[in-house]
Amino acid sequence: MKWLLTLLLGAVLGVIGAVLWLGRDVPVAVAPAPAPVPAATPAPAPPPAPVAGVPLPASDLPEVATPAPVSPAATSIDNLAVAPAIGPLLVPVAGVSAKELTDTFNQARGTERRHEALDIPAPKGTPVLAVADGKVVKLFNSKPGGITVYQFDPSEKYAYYYAHLDSYAPDLKEGQLIKRGQMIGHVGTTGNADPNVPHLHFAIFELGPEKNWWQGTAINPYPYLTK
Repeated sequence: MKWLLTLLLGAVLGVIGAVLWLGRDVPVAVAPAPAPVPAATPAPAPPPAPVAGVPLPASDLPEVATPAPVSPAATSIDNLAVAPAIGPLLVPVAGVSAKELTDTFNQARGTERRHEALDIPAPKGTPVLAVADGKVVKLFNSKPGGITVYQFDPSEKYAYYYAHLDSYAPDLKEGQLIKRGQMIGHVGTTGNADPNVPHLHFAIFELGPEKNWWQGTAINPYPYLTK
């Protein structure tokens, strides 16, 4: 009987031990939590519609792209083509060089006017030459200018005036097309010129829309004859 009790006691102890072993803490694999999804950024609200007469606050004004800077050279007037159509011109008296000329445009004539022309001294009879291509529009004999020639440039924007001539070139006539350097007359002292100082009185003027050969805005010839 003693051995039977021992056997039963061992069986009971074995069952208890098995129960305790099965009830121990066993680690359980757990799936990782999903990564948090960032919340979508809400689209900015459109700026409020402007109300007539009510300015928007600075914080509500839409952003405007700043324009790219413009190079000063791109807008500089120095880069624009502004050279006048007249010039350089031929010195209109044969044998006279540009370095011999004197600027007499602003010299006084009496107390009320300027000369507004260039005087080019030369011996009487020296050939007078056309300063540029153009057309003879008027051959005129006046008290102040004496024997004169009025020439228009090809654009008919400017007139060239030759005065105090002794005579015209042979066969020169109104309406005739002439070329730069062509002889149109001879230096003289006609009109109100000093008889002892033969010279060519040469002037340039800008024509008005009427294209009157006797009328225009005076331009100093000196810079165009000495270029």
